[in-house]
Amino acid sequence: MGKRGPKSKYLIKTRWTSNLAYAIGLLATDGCLGKDGLLVDLTSKDREQLLNFNKCLGHNFKIGRKSNGRGDFAWRVQMKNKLFYDFLVSIGFTPAKSLTIKKINVPDRYFFSFLRGCFDGDGYTYSYWDPRWKSSFMIYTGFVSASKPFLIWIRKEANARLNIMGHITTAKKINTYYQLKYAKNESLKLLKKISAQVGILNYDFEKEGNLREFLNEYTDFIYEDEFLAYLS
Repeated sequence: MGKRGPKSKYLIKTRWTSNLAYAIGLLATDGCLGKDGLLVDLTSKDREQLLNFNKCLGHNFKIGRKSNGRGDFAWRVQMKNKLFYDFLVSIGFTPAKSLTIKKINVPDRYFFSFLRGCFDGDGYTYSYWDPRWKSSFMIYTGFVSASKPFLIWIRKEANARLNIMGHITTAKKINTYYQLKYAKNESLKLLKKISAQVGILNYDFEKEGNLREFLNEYTDFIYEDEFLAYLS
């Protein structure tokens, strides 16, 4: 019989819940797996996001600091857990996943909890008045990833549930990355859904506050009848 590996110190429950799906969404955007078959890492500039991640998994993992050598730093959670690592691989994660991730096998009922985690990890929303047209208020919501197949999968799954298409664009800074972007009515439809994930007790409260403020403030400006229909 071969030697057994070290026993995991923490038992992480992998029965699907809204909180687990949200944590998986964070890992799908800001996390990575080590090549040793053990290490799981989540890095963020937002320390509260890591506190939320810990709460969602039910453990108080140490939150440390990570420097890029140029004076900038971020917060990180690291754990070595064979069982949780294998679970992540079984649902679609891979080492160096930022380039190789394609889809995550999330149960249908928890897809939007997962997507909320993706939004809090690498999502955004912004709005502005378009001066080209009278009373034209533009709203965009999007997700960023280095993996185009991952965004294609999210687009397909969101469309199947909400009948929204969005579009994918390509941008390049140091490395090439992709954006899945939704505009105006589709954006509102998506924002309503991901802000309604009340089963998630520990999501990004700053983004949640911004979403609620945004939805409340601009109700009167954008196709009011259609907007109210989305919120009803």
